[in-house]
Amino acid sequence: MSPETPAARDTPARPPCVLCFNASDPSGAGGLGADIGALASASCHVLPVTTSVWLRDTRQLHGHHALDAEWIDDQARAVLEDMPVAAIKVGFGGSPEGLSAIGSILSDYDDVPVVTYLPELAWLSDGEREAYLEACEELVLPQTDVLVGNHHTLARWLLRDWEDERAPGARDIARAAAAHGVSVTLVTGMVHDDGIDNYLASPEVVLAQARFERIEATFIGAGDTLSAALTALLAHGSDLSQAGAEALTYLDQTLANGFQPGMGHAVPDRLFWADDDTDNPNDTPEEP
Repeated sequence: MSPETPAARDTPARPPCVLCFNASDPSGAGGLGADIGALASASCHVLPVTTSVWLRDTRQLHGHHALDAEWIDDQARAVLEDMPVAAIKVGFGGSPEGLSAIGSILSDYDDVPVVTYLPELAWLSDGEREAYLEACEELVLPQTDVLVGNHHTLARWLLRDWEDERAPGARDIARAAAAHGVSVTLVTGMVHDDGIDNYLASPEVVLAQARFERIEATFIGAGDTLSAALTALLAHGSDLSQAGAEALTYLDQTLANGFQPGMGHAVPDRLFWADDDTDNPNDTPEEP
């Protein structure tokens, strides 16, 4: 049962409010910057809760500072007690303690759909990474409706003891996630000769899929973009299969229109649809 909330919760908000737990990324490529761009693109009002501060450019992540769990909890509860939330996205939680605070909030608002994205954590030390993943398994996954992640990242985490000669498929990963309480998993980046496959799958069935053409660029922020878009669509009330298909289409378009803002990797253009090829009204017209 969710905690008591103001009477205003009985009136649906437009646009829907989406609560995001993620890191502050000064490059704007990933983290809360990606969440805000993708969610705003889908006409959602974003409630960004900072879990960690990254020192990052478009080339690499140089360091991070995790916020205290109390700060994460206070940020989230301040807005949750003020505004109705239609969906929650969990990105990088900062630390195991941060994930504990997030898990407690998810438990209190268990009627709200939750999308959890697991980023690549290679930049953490082995000990830090294992502690983070253990906390995610125990505290966040049991309350997650949709888990999103790259095929390699999810398989290495959830199928550590995989011994089959074939690579695990999307439903294999979905079954492993379901053992921790996750209903559906969105697996991205399954590379084939003629493209990259992405699947929204339960242990029993594939709900949506999309094949992307290979792009000669390395992107950062794609996973946050996809998971935020999926969260937005769920917040608007789309059914899961439709939301998965539309979120994958959106990601494909953001990558196709991606750009390189600095000296490092490319970034998805989350507002690609706003580009206007018509003449700028402020331009001086040519003489007849």
